[in-house]
Amino acid sequence: GSVTAMTVFFPLDTARLRLQVDEKRKSKTTPAVLLEIIKEEGLLAPYRGWFPVISSLCCSNFVYFYTFNSLKALWVKGQHSTTGKDLVLGVVAGVANVLLTTPLWVVNTRLKLQGAKFRNEDIVPTNYKGIIDAFHQIIRDEGVLALWNGTFPSLLLVFNPAIQFMFYEGFKRKLLKKQLQLTSLDAFVIGAIAKAVATTLTYPLQTVQSILRFGRHRLNPENRTLGSLRNVLYLLQQRVRRFGLMGLYKGLEAKLLQTVLTAALMFLVYEKLTAATFTVMGLKHSRRH
Repeated sequence: GSVTAMTVFFPLDTARLRLQVDEKRKSKTTPAVLLEIIKEEGLLAPYRGWFPVISSLCCSNFVYFYTFNSLKALWVKGQHSTTGKDLVLGVVAGVANVLLTTPLWVVNTRLKLQGAKFRNEDIVPTNYKGIIDAFHQIIRDEGVLALWNGTFPSLLLVFNPAIQFMFYEGFKRKLLKKQLQLTSLDAFVIGAIAKAVATTLTYPLQTVQSILRFGRHRLNPENRTLGSLRNVLYLLQQRVRRFGLMGLYKGLEAKLLQTVLTAALMFLVYEKLTAATFTVMGLKHSRRH
């Protein structure tokens, strides 16, 4: 579900990342940024870094869903779940996901932005030949801990999928009180609403996370400890000082379009595949979780 959704809406994620990292880019709307990228870098530029992102996404979602559902099965044990339990399980699953998969996201962020024409002259260009070479160069030039750049904001951002799943499971339980199963439209709509709420609440941290994962900005010497609370606050402060409060939400339009549509399509595919799997296995799929 995630692979399908991310592939369809991948150019929106490209636009979002450019707006977050390259703060001096004047184009503000998603269509304008995408047209600018295509004009300057080629027709396939919006899909640059697709394979590393999809690889990271597969690993990340496997870890998250596996941890979430395994803990849920152990804790709930056939009882009715609650919104509070869903939130706690989402946070725990998110922490495990961050600690295990952050190196993959650091590398794919670098690869996705490689070859981009930046407006910000403070960005240092990279020259990676692929995923393995990116890992090698980062460890050699920046140290192994650089692979966990942005871990602190990422840990704070575990509330994003936690909030998302809390709202999704809550809406789902309410609908299942009135009907036997979710329709395709139901899954799409509640998935979209849940992701929109989570994304809007946590977007400033996502901007900092992208900057730290990219790690190619020439920062002041006293702010080299990437991912620390001090550096997170420094980046947020600098963003507000340069662009005002709305600078924290630069690229939100593209992010909302991409994540909302991706999450909605992901949940739709997820529910349909789950139902089909249980049908093929001859098992009854419980309508209450």
